[in-house]
Amino acid sequence: MSQPFMFEKPIGMRDTLPAYYQTKRSVRDQMEEEIGSWGYLPIETPALEYYDTVGHASAILDQQLFKLLDQQGNTLVLRPDMTAPIARVAASSLKDHTFPLRLSYHTNVFRAQQREGGRPAEFEQMGVELVGDDTASADGEVIALMIDALKAAGLKDFQIAVGHIGYVNALLLDVVGNEERAGTLRRFLYEKNYVGFKHHVESLDLSSIDEKRLLGLLKLRGGSEKLNEAEELVYNGDAAKALDNLRQLWDVLEGYGVTEHIKLDFNLVMHMSYYTGVVFEGYGSRLGFPLSSGGRYDELLQKFNRPAQATGFGIRLDLLVEALGQTKQQPQQTCILFSKERRKEAIEEAKQQREQGKRVVLQDLQGVGNVDEWSGAFSEVLSFINNKKGDSNE
Repeated sequence: MSQPFMFEKPIGMRDTLPAYYQTKRSVRDQMEEEIGSWGYLPIETPALEYYDTVGHASAILDQQLFKLLDQQGNTLVLRPDMTAPIARVAASSLKDHTFPLRLSYHTNVFRAQQREGGRPAEFEQMGVELVGDDTASADGEVIALMIDALKAAGLKDFQIAVGHIGYVNALLLDVVGNEERAGTLRRFLYEKNYVGFKHHVESLDLSSIDEKRLLGLLKLRGGSEKLNEAEELVYNGDAAKALDNLRQLWDVLEGYGVTEHIKLDFNLVMHMSYYTGVVFEGYGSRLGFPLSSGGRYDELLQKFNRPAQATGFGIRLDLLVEALGQTKQQPQQTCILFSKERRKEAIEEAKQQREQGKRVVLQDLQGVGNVDEWSGAFSEVLSFINNKKGDSNE
């Protein structure tokens, strides 16, 4: 391994500079307030988890996990997501709490990237988990909350694509007959490679009716009218159950008044293998990839010996800031320049202004090079130099 350059960062890591940090913090605070108003309680989990528990349960590819060894030789991972850690907490520290649990989080997650990947290996995520409720009302609640959280952050032009993994799985298995062949088709959908999906379907030895059914899946994107079209492609109970679930969900979302942001997408397949029902992704108009995602995972908590149904979402803060398309200006600050003879007066003045809610920089004149150039960054400059009047503007 070659020696890294002095200013080089590990692959996928980034520095957060003041203006960007200010924007991200403002977005986070607005969303936290909205999420809290819905009755979700914040939770924190360790950055390090055991590979044999959370690492396995997370459904993140093994090569994307940051692995370490502790002093006892146990393999640890930096948390790759928050759903699995919260499932662990719900089954352990919160095992005596009755369902449903409404939990929220704001944290950094870590996923190792290849050198050519160009994706962050560490990013901030905010989200919620609603544990112990299997109703369409619960699915609708987390989707409506995600929409309101995005609005609270200032995002106006966005869409939420909603699908059902149960419908996709039922249709694919019904037509191609086994999980291996269905998995190949599912991969095309996950990658949103619809041309590849079409060509692969045409290469299979299928009847004209079955080929038409699979290609018809690609057309199932739109409003609630797509539910009836989807019904024409399937003949088994699992698919019918998924469609009934989506109809109930649409009614819930209409109740919340958020269907203007909703688009049904029966092609939607997520990278997390633990999803079992409704799945969804959020898209901003400035981005060609999702800034938020979530769905129902009714089998994950079984791995922690407390079976329960659950649903939730996560929002990527870095992508949300990009979708907003603006970085906040630095807040206005007052600078008080002082000479050593008048340091005490300057300190007292700064204290009084801070008590009034102002941001004040207190700067020794001897520590500044070009005073005019440096002080230009401040909205107001007060000088306490030699025997000049203390409240004069320079």
